[in-house]
Amino acid sequence: VAARLDCSGVLKRAAVMELKMFLLVLGLLVGTGSPDMGSSQGKCSESLVQGPQTQENRTHTTHSKKPFPVLSFGYDYVRLPFEISLWVLLASLMKLGFHLMPRLSSIVPESCLLIVVGLLVGGLIKLVGEAPPVLESNIFFLYLLPPIILDAGYFLPIRQFTENLGTILMFAVVGTLWNAFFVGGLLYGVCQLEGHRLVTVDLLSCLLFGSIISAVDPVAVLAVFEEIHINELLHILVFGESLLNDAVTVVLYHLFEEFSSVGTITVTDVLLGIVCFLVVSLGGIVVGAIYGILAAFTSRFTSHTRVIEPLFVFLYSYMAYLSAEVFHLSGIMALIACGAVMRPYVEANISHKSHTTIKYFLKMWSSVSDTLIFIFLGVSTVAGPHEWNWIFVVATLIFCLVARVLGVVGLTFVINKFRIVKLTSKDQFIIAYGGLRGAIAFSLVYLLNTDHFPKRNMFLTAIITVIFFTVFVQGMTIRPLVDLLAVKKKQETKRSINEEIHTQFLDHLLTGIEDICGHYGHHHWKDKLNRFNKKYVKKCLIAGERSKEPQLIAFYHKMEMKQAIELVESGGGSKLPSAMPSTVSMQNIQPKKPPQDRALPQLSKAREEEIRKILRTNLQRTRQRLRSYNRHTLIADPYEDGWNEILIKRKKMKELEKKMNNYLTVPAPPPDSPTIARARLASGEMAVYSAGSLIYELRIMLYD
Repeated sequence: VAARLDCSGVLKRAAVMELKMFLLVLGLLVGTGSPDMGSSQGKCSESLVQGPQTQENRTHTTHSKKPFPVLSFGYDYVRLPFEISLWVLLASLMKLGFHLMPRLSSIVPESCLLIVVGLLVGGLIKLVGEAPPVLESNIFFLYLLPPIILDAGYFLPIRQFTENLGTILMFAVVGTLWNAFFVGGLLYGVCQLEGHRLVTVDLLSCLLFGSIISAVDPVAVLAVFEEIHINELLHILVFGESLLNDAVTVVLYHLFEEFSSVGTITVTDVLLGIVCFLVVSLGGIVVGAIYGILAAFTSRFTSHTRVIEPLFVFLYSYMAYLSAEVFHLSGIMALIACGAVMRPYVEANISHKSHTTIKYFLKMWSSVSDTLIFIFLGVSTVAGPHEWNWIFVVATLIFCLVARVLGVVGLTFVINKFRIVKLTSKDQFIIAYGGLRGAIAFSLVYLLNTDHFPKRNMFLTAIITVIFFTVFVQGMTIRPLVDLLAVKKKQETKRSINEEIHTQFLDHLLTGIEDICGHYGHHHWKDKLNRFNKKYVKKCLIAGERSKEPQLIAFYHKMEMKQAIELVESGGGSKLPSAMPSTVSMQNIQPKKPPQDRALPQLSKAREEEIRKILRTNLQRTRQRLRSYNRHTLIADPYEDGWNEILIKRKKMKELEKKMNNYLTVPAPPPDSPTIARARLASGEMAVYSAGSLIYELRIMLYD
């Protein structure tokens, strides 16, 4: 049609444009692509004139027979999964080779060697002429970081963590704020000096950089501290700080990023920042706890489908992390809360094979993610854009070290006033020296916008320098320093059942002492929480009779199964049935049958419940009946309280004795022969008299 038009040029161009639009729509509908919008009128007219012939040739070309159809090459189809698998395989081989060289692993930490491997790989890729891959922030935060945090949160030692929670919060919140403002403020002062080309760096940029570089990295801490086997107290303090300071880092990062785009800061903004910190930290904990309860409730109904039990644990945990990140809450806090909440209930519901699967799958993926992070860190160092400034980099490194030391010493001086077990100077040195930085700071800098932060590349170079210094210098020298200072190491042997039971006994004893003294300490609140958990939560989240099982019996079964599994895994399973007796089993101990004439009478359910009620009302209400006291407020006069309370107590004890004598009477033994009776009477008169007088004195003391 366009070729036949013999009108003006305007009509020709209009007709051609209409035909192009028609072919474009037709191509989108059919799926054969769109015509070239930039082609000339002659080409378009030629294609229209020779339309049928071109379609026939194209069809003939598409369906032409290949000489070897099987041997075709299509790398683009498998490029992404192939490269991911290749990286994982390379990381696993590096980890395997590292542990096959014990001399090297005893001197150099694993993280240092993996960074060196990443530097070599990035250098080779750059020599070939290709662009080395960069550790993208989305890949790090969405795929590599969650397995490491979930492994740490699921297997978190709850007892050590809760007992030192106050100290951990002081280091994580107050210490991180101190480091951020100290480093950021001093760097701003350095940038204001003339002659260093840093005058363009404003205060908000320095504070944002200080908030990123001040946070201790959990990945680096785990990689180093697990190799030196430091004692439980120092490990939980440094590792707990690295986990909980994520909320502070996230809040400061987003606040300073928003302030840099707005330009003005008011007092209201500062107050909103404090509220934002509470929302981010507590919101992440609430989101994780909700998903943990959902995972525990779902595990109630998996008794017939044991195969998918580990899948629920992984999916609920990952959904907790993603849900927290959607609202800019702390995803790390959500993962920790989810793992800590779900573990006791999930392990009571799932099978032992599922428990083993969860354990080794988490350990495997956290190890692979850890290895990939450090390799990518080395590769990204070679590939990333850098802007070197000696003054800024050296000042950042010095200020980070000084702020860490001053913060730990100052906070420990305050903390030791409230701790029973004081932190010594050696402990303070290890805590300050163990403040390692890692890939979280590296990834947060990559998220910065160059429009608002023109010195982003300089920040990136300074952070890489600090990471390399902390990982290489501090990570390599912390092991000989621990040996030189004779710091207590972690106990490799696990506690026995006897130790576990005595630990629980001491917890109950300390709770009772707090009740008598009227002191509401952490043992009191821990006991309240355990009672609420046993009375309400376990019945909803644990299936079957295990929720109603007595605590001591449930603990015995759990420890017996745990030691049996450890025995089988260590290679002693063949000796378990016959050759080697169980150290925890009590099934071989047969109780002796009492004589028939001495058997206790069988009590009915009603009487048994009445006895329990009497004991509960008289023995478990100590807080209501006794007043609190301490050694500073004891009254010197013992008769000051009066005799009314003593008479009431005597009356209650007499009523209790009458009821107990009615219910707990035992049939008398058969009469003895006259000879035995005379001998017993002659030999036991003094013993009976002394026993009676002793009982009378004990009663008088009890009543008083």
